[in-house]
Amino acid sequence: MKKRIAIFISGRGSNMDAILRQAREGILREVCNVVLVFSNKPDAKGLETAKKAGVKTACIPSKGKKREDFDREVIEFLETYDVDYIVLAGYMRLLSPYFIQAYKQRIINIHPADTRAFQGVGGYEWAWEQGLKKTMVTVHYVDEGMDTGDIIEQRELDITDCSNLKDLEKKGLALEHVMFSDVLKKVFEK
Repeated sequence: MKKRIAIFISGRGSNMDAILRQAREGILREVCNVVLVFSNKPDAKGLETAKKAGVKTACIPSKGKKREDFDREVIEFLETYDVDYIVLAGYMRLLSPYFIQAYKQRIINIHPADTRAFQGVGGYEWAWEQGLKKTMVTVHYVDEGMDTGDIIEQRELDITDCSNLKDLEKKGLALEHVMFSDVLKKVFEK
């Protein structure tokens, strides 16, 4: 049975776009249907990308709303979609414990660092500033903390050939775009 997923974004949605391609014609085709791309930001560029791909989109602006009030509104909205999993692909809003409990062990995020070493925004920048020779990309379940949920899979990213932060980010995103769909496939096949 194909899993029904909603992808949450806040910006351009490059990971979302990679997942949509895999769901349409690649390794996710047999395991999931993307039933919704959701954003908390009306100007998120990824909403237009999803529309062009023929995927239903929705936005509930979060600006000025308390976290749990906003999350209650989103959960109520999601009820009509009968979502099995929520995939965070650049969703830049911390989810409330209320939301986490509603989808416990069914919210999956990708993080551009080893979540045991660095949590929050700016994982590639952190690796660059630390002068690391390699870093990690982590796919994990979301819990009540920031990037503290159970690790599903990690992959190493050799960054010795990166001459600047932009190169590192480009190389990291290339890995993310492949890895996220690979890991989602494994989770959805269980």
